[in-house]
Amino acid sequence: MNTATFIVGLVLAIALFFALNGVIRHWRGEGGCCGGGSMTAPPQKKLHGEVVGEKIIKVKGMMCGNCKIRVEEMLNSIDGAAAEVNLHRHEARLAMTREVPDEEIFAAMKDGEYEIVGIESR
Repeated sequence: MNTATFIVGLVLAIALFFALNGVIRHWRGEGGCCGGGSMTAPPQKKLHGEVVGEKIIKVKGMMCGNCKIRVEEMLNSIDGAAAEVNLHRHEARLAMTREVPDEEIFAAMKDGEYEIVGIESR
């Protein structure tokens, strides 16, 4: 093998390593695909009062940590509800101190690029 072939192969191997590393980070939700950089997560919303119910919301379109933060912010805008998103399951758990109708959940998510594909009460 000559030197030029070795150098080209080495450069390609390094590029492949960084590309695969980026893909793995993206799928773990560690990348900044949506918005160009990592967003800082706001503090977890605290509910005041007794939790009277919980809904699991299946969300389509979340791909990274920034998506997770955006969905949590949209759902946390609902009075009497606090959201916790699981990016890998593509779902949000909504704890409620009052009964929140599904229509209110859809309204909170209407401006985003994410689609609610199911809501389950628990």
